[in-house]
Amino acid sequence: MTADRSGPAFSVHDIPFSTYGSWFGISPVVAEKTYAEDLHLVSHQNGMHPVLRLVPLDAATGDRAETRVEARPGLLSWIGPDGRVDLVYESPDTVRLRGAGMPLRVCAAARTLTPFSGTYFFHDAAAGAYVFTSYETGRRYRVTVLSGTVADAFGSQALGDADRGLTLADRTDAEPLWEIAVEELDTARPPYASTAPFNKIVEAAQNSFSDFADTVAPWRSSATPAAELAAYVVWSATVRPAGLVGRPAVLMSKHWMDKVWSWDHCFNALALAPGCPELARDQYHLPFDHQDETGALPDSVTHSEVLNNFVKPPIHGWAFAHLRRRLTTPPDRAELAETYHRLERWTDFWLTARCAPDTALPHYQHGNDSGWDNATTFDPERVAVTADLAAFLTLQLHELADLAAHLDMPDEARRWTRTARATQEAMLDQLWTGDRFVAQGVGSGDTWHSRSLLDLVPIVLGEHLPDEISGVLAERIEAHLTPYGLATELPTSPHYLADGYWRGPIWAPATVLIEDGLRRAGHHALADEISARFRALCETHGFAENFDALTGKGLRDRAYTWTASSYLLLAEAHAQRGGH
Repeated sequence: MTADRSGPAFSVHDIPFSTYGSWFGISPVVAEKTYAEDLHLVSHQNGMHPVLRLVPLDAATGDRAETRVEARPGLLSWIGPDGRVDLVYESPDTVRLRGAGMPLRVCAAARTLTPFSGTYFFHDAAAGAYVFTSYETGRRYRVTVLSGTVADAFGSQALGDADRGLTLADRTDAEPLWEIAVEELDTARPPYASTAPFNKIVEAAQNSFSDFADTVAPWRSSATPAAELAAYVVWSATVRPAGLVGRPAVLMSKHWMDKVWSWDHCFNALALAPGCPELARDQYHLPFDHQDETGALPDSVTHSEVLNNFVKPPIHGWAFAHLRRRLTTPPDRAELAETYHRLERWTDFWLTARCAPDTALPHYQHGNDSGWDNATTFDPERVAVTADLAAFLTLQLHELADLAAHLDMPDEARRWTRTARATQEAMLDQLWTGDRFVAQGVGSGDTWHSRSLLDLVPIVLGEHLPDEISGVLAERIEAHLTPYGLATELPTSPHYLADGYWRGPIWAPATVLIEDGLRRAGHHALADEISARFRALCETHGFAENFDALTGKGLRDRAYTWTASSYLLLAEAHAQRGGH
């Protein structure tokens, strides 16, 4: 823990400035891999939408000011040679901005207004405020002037193409401050009333994050230097219930990966479990809230969309087994019964809807189902039986057996145990060649192997694997280990791509799953090395969606919560093992 409650500094080009519970952030990232010159208010209701552009101005010329942006969890600042603008979250839906010696232009990000898109702007006489209404988010953004003057208001009630917004400036030389509040709201609410001075709001925001970090990572020290920033990535990406999201949810990011995918959530749940058990439970169960009539989980859930075109791998038995051990308040009988029922239906989906007739093992219909979308395992055929799926399902069957025993259902416990044993035996008989696992086409019956790390994921079975098999897998896994971590495709493979998604880059979930399996199989030295390299990677290169396996460079979305949570999991375990 640290006495400095201002929190870690970070770049808004990598990590958006936001707060726990909010559906919007302040960021230059306005679309996938798209960076604007100015910071924007970017909402994640109804998708990712830049709504307002925030432009500090030179007081003398009125032109865009040259500033540097500084960000910490409680305060975002634009700093120029003659003035500054500060921004702080007062609540999840309200930010306060204050400027001294530097005007600010607040304008609609979209210039064009049509009957179906864009932003309308007007002065609301009832509230004494200026309002932007966004077709894209379906929300309003109200600007209330608390001090200073509106030097210019432009585009009010304009249709079609127009600039729309207002410019805030100091009232007089004797009062070199202006201040506004910006709210994201639905149709209407009472006029904004200032409840606290700006500095007190900053202090409260800093304390809110610092308390979260102390709760989630009380073990942090100089040996885990990225823990506080990892906590911020998770904290700032958490949204309050809204739309189709019925629980507090940790989005994968408040950049463009602004969803909850149905395996990503498990890693966030595990990281949160000791310090925030209720939030952890919410993360685990959120996709199950949208389980369909066959027992399948959706591919993803977000504010206004549930996708069912793909699924994700059944790691949920593995995850819940760990979650039960990590929760400071163990699940009671009612929670165990609910989870058992949900896991039972999810497991039955794989054993029925995803098993071809007269076959013992389930299959994926596309690489997306595995979470490893374009892994080379799926190059020959996409509809395939793979060993990772059989391994995950085996672990889930073991967890169902354990839950049934706790719930005093001995017959069910024995049934699940038999099915787990049969699934693993079928995996070894059908897919193990003596020195590697192969995949098998459901339609063709052909088998093949690849140089993908996915073929080695059955190490997650840990103590359930015969020693001779786990030993071979450990040797092959070690060949994937670069100075930065586990490459998802062997770097010597002709299919290796530095930024090839699952065809080379290092990913957090593969790291955690394999590290855990190795450790449970007794390969502690290799597990330690994988953990150490991944932790060092995050400490140097942040919490990107994935990383170049040969340089460590962060790739794709640069503020990914399952990466941050995976760092927290590995760093906590390292600290508990007495690591320095």
